[in-house]
Amino acid sequence: MPIYEYRCTSCGFEREHLQKLSDPLLSTCPNCHAETYIKKVSAAGFQLKGKGWYATDFKGGGSPAPTGEAASAPPCQGGHGACSCC
Repeated sequence: MPIYEYRCTSCGFEREHLQKLSDPLLSTCPNCHAETYIKKVSAAGFQLKGKGWYATDFKGGGSPAPTGEAASAPPCQGGHGACSCC
């Protein structure tokens, strides 16, 4: 379930709410009870856990060793190598 940030335009109260995508938007401020509680636009935050593709392929920071034709081709020297521009 996503976490949404809300802010009251009347009193400035801000809070995060855990809601389902199908839940209706909140409109009543829990602080001042005005109907001016609006959802803010913010960046989504998430954390990958476990031993999935992220942990095995990208988390280490290094790139895997090339295989196939790219592994045997010499480095690019004026258009005769393995770079993508050749």
